[in-house]
Amino acid sequence: MSTAPLSLDLELDVFDTDDVDVELVVFDMAGTTVSDDGLVERAFVLAAERSGLADTADQLEEAVAFVRETMGQSKLDVFRELTDSEEAAVAATAAFETAYGELVEQVGVTAIAGAADLFQELRDAGVKVALVTGFSRATQDTLIQKLGWSDLIDVSLCPAEAGRGRPYPDLPLTALLRTGASSVAAMVVVGDTASDILSGLSAGAGLVVGVLTGTHDTETLEDAGADVVIASVADLAELLGLREDTIE
Repeated sequence: MSTAPLSLDLELDVFDTDDVDVELVVFDMAGTTVSDDGLVERAFVLAAERSGLADTADQLEEAVAFVRETMGQSKLDVFRELTDSEEAAVAATAAFETAYGELVEQVGVTAIAGAADLFQELRDAGVKVALVTGFSRATQDTLIQKLGWSDLIDVSLCPAEAGRGRPYPDLPLTALLRTGASSVAAMVVVGDTASDILSGLSAGAGLVVGVLTGTHDTETLEDAGADVVIASVADLAELLGLREDTIE
């Protein structure tokens, strides 16, 4: 088992420093390490119906479009924009979390292919693994437990535990403090939404990676400022030099 630090020496114009040892990788959950399969959007529709958030089909369509645009952000912050009071936002968020939990129970939850193996490889290499989310702590714990990831990660964080959700830098910076990483340059942030990318950039991460297994496409992720966009987290090990390129 190798514990030598990973050296971040990518041929990207954004890097103008010498090699940096990667100490921490911060991963988003839904759409990045956890298959979404439309569950977030379906849970939102259920929450909107149950909480009276949208009275007409047009209002619901507009609300869903906003949810897609802000995917990755704190669910409470999203509902604050869609409701007229803090009380209504809290109630709608609770309805969403309940609906999402019901859907997970009904259809199950699936990891993005290669995610668990990647976590193990990173930890074997001495790199800390953090999971961050816009969900509540209860929902995050449910996902981690159902996927059997408790022993594969070093820290998990939801917005309430960091201060603010994405696109603010609080989640990755709190992960850095919790894991004891030495600098933001030694941190990699990975996500499937523009909010994930903006959060990583605001935190000063040494590398911000977009993945195409979730909500946003390559253009959106690059426009948000991603240093590199890859097909999925399964490709991150090669990007970081954990594996040799096996493609002939």
